[in-house]
Amino acid sequence: MTEPSEQPNTKRREFIGKSLLAAGAALAAPQVLLIVANVRAETQGVSSEVRWGMLVDTNKCVDGCTSCVDACHRENGVDLLQRPTGQQDEMWNAQRPQWIRKVKLRDRQTGRVTNLPVMCQHCEFPPCADVCPTGASFKRADGIVMVDRHTCIGCRYCMMACPYKARSFIHQNVENKMVRAPRGKGCVESCNLCVHRIDAGNATTACQEACAKEGHHAILFGDLKDPQSAISLALKAQGSYQIRADLELNTGVRYTNL
Repeated sequence: MTEPSEQPNTKRREFIGKSLLAAGAALAAPQVLLIVANVRAETQGVSSEVRWGMLVDTNKCVDGCTSCVDACHRENGVDLLQRPTGQQDEMWNAQRPQWIRKVKLRDRQTGRVTNLPVMCQHCEFPPCADVCPTGASFKRADGIVMVDRHTCIGCRYCMMACPYKARSFIHQNVENKMVRAPRGKGCVESCNLCVHRIDAGNATTACQEACAKEGHHAILFGDLKDPQSAISLALKAQGSYQIRADLELNTGVRYTNL
């Protein structure tokens, strides 16, 4: 039988154990809190309190200028795709991906020609997402319409449903690509308003920057839900038009002087 004087001092052990735990927590706490903060920031996701959009002033869009197209393709690695060996110009021009294309509109009454860039219009009610059988075409909470290449099966229903011909299909194997814009044969892709920039905290697109650098300033990008944003103030001051407004898709891309 153990004598009373030889019994282990459980209270003392409990005190030492708690002290060590407290000391360890004090040392680890800053790192633990930092990790928790990072995880919280990375998993926060996008918010429906924001809706990204674009306003194009067609009066400032210059005939023959392709700076917005070129910048978009450089930014997203679209220009890295190579023409298949032996493919004719007509086939290559019909099949090569284009996230933005320049369009000319001619007024039959007056003969006036209007130039404008056309890209994914980032509809509030996107037809591409409605017809996609896998959910690969979807709209984010902040209004950006995207394609999940991991679930895209290449059926191209979205391309048929899009009234703006704003989507491209990758017909050939892709050897060169950017990490921020992965792509592969058999997938559909389109303008995503430079989503990698937005998610990194920036508020400009490559096309807007290129247009401004050329001195045209025809493209304005921003938050449509912020009443004090430059794009919201411009829309209030001069109004805008939607392409195929009759479809009632409430596009995120608007045009003035159309």
